[in-house]
Amino acid sequence: MEIPERNKAALPPIPAKLYFSIGEAADLCGVKAHVLRYWEQEFPVLSPVKRRGNRRYYREADILLARQIRDLLYNQGFTIQGARDRLQADSLSQGTQSARMPDLAAVRRQLQEILDLCRS
Repeated sequence: MEIPERNKAALPPIPAKLYFSIGEAADLCGVKAHVLRYWEQEFPVLSPVKRRGNRRYYREADILLARQIRDLLYNQGFTIQGARDRLQADSLSQGTQSARMPDLAAVRRQLQEILDLCRS
């Protein structure tokens, strides 16, 4: 089975922000917004912050997880259930504590930005 060209394209880098709207998250993951909403139903680990008006705000960890789901489904040919099982097996092998730890590189970038703002 040939993988469509849109699935082979490199995804854009994730900007150094705390939260992303669903439109921004969809662009960063290379899918449409309704696909992300569907994945939230199918993959309980993908749970963006919901604020006033039930608006979704994705964190960098959510974007990375959505990209991993996209890779499993579109590039590696997993079914929804197979991708769900794979993510669960990966989280068990890595331990649940490491999945909750913040991305240290993102924290470092954010702290550097704050330091740069204080200096100017």
